[in-house]
Amino acid sequence: MLSVKTIIFFGAHPDDESFGLGGTLARYALAGVKVYYACATRGEAGTVDNKYLQGRVAYEVRLAEMACAADALSLAGVVYLGYRDSGMRGAAENEHPEALMRAPMEEVAKRMVKVMRELKPDVVITHDAGGGYGHPDHIAVHQAVVRAFELAPNPQCYPEAGPPFQAAKLYFSVRPVGFMKLAVRLMPLFGQDPRRFGRNKDIDLTQIMSAEYPVNAVVRFDRVAMKKRDEASACHASQGGGRSRSGIFRLFGFFENLRGPRDYFMRAYPPPGKKREKDLLEGLA
Repeated sequence: MLSVKTIIFFGAHPDDESFGLGGTLARYALAGVKVYYACATRGEAGTVDNKYLQGRVAYEVRLAEMACAADALSLAGVVYLGYRDSGMRGAAENEHPEALMRAPMEEVAKRMVKVMRELKPDVVITHDAGGGYGHPDHIAVHQAVVRAFELAPNPQCYPEAGPPFQAAKLYFSVRPVGFMKLAVRLMPLFGQDPRRFGRNKDIDLTQIMSAEYPVNAVVRFDRVAMKKRDEASACHASQGGGRSRSGIFRLFGFFENLRGPRDYFMRAYPPPGKKREKDLLEGLA
């Protein structure tokens, strides 16, 4: 009998499991793979309107939204790594003593090693080296995952974290630069400044395009997985998920429907071959 495969996505915030690669996570969960989300922070620095608080603090809202999304995606579980949201670079939250970006990278990696050894993933996924859109927490998670992936098989490293374990593959979630260039060109036509993007206008999409990563795997998913991704995104209402989309987002949705929904990945380990993969579990027994 073939063993059940396991995938872990290490992300920075509640909602990264939905807004980033929710379709891929849903696709594998629907196929019977155990899919986990290891979330580094509770999203304390995210802006939450008063109508969503209802007597709660921001992180309580965001954790509840993440639980809703995990259920929508059929995840096997969510692991919280115990750090505080750092906010965007230059924000006051950067200076909080519990902020992820202030934590020693080896300390973060040790917590991730423990997760890897306990859950024994076949595949590990995380953010790209630029953090997707430059968020310092995404970058910190990327660096720590790369280090943890290296240390987890070493019996001399953190023996208290469990027996050594080597995952078969490591991927980074990436966005093709060509698509980003198209977005940046079209956004002014819809009254949006690509240098001041996002709910808080603190994301510069033009800077994101300066880093280009190879695409070694393209994961397509069907309408069922896309529906689950959209349901998961809608759970994050405080962060704009589930709102009726117009303008540039409707155009992007049109392109997605035209080409078919898919996510893109760079393979960091083992070194990729010349042929693009269609399945993150490709080549595993």
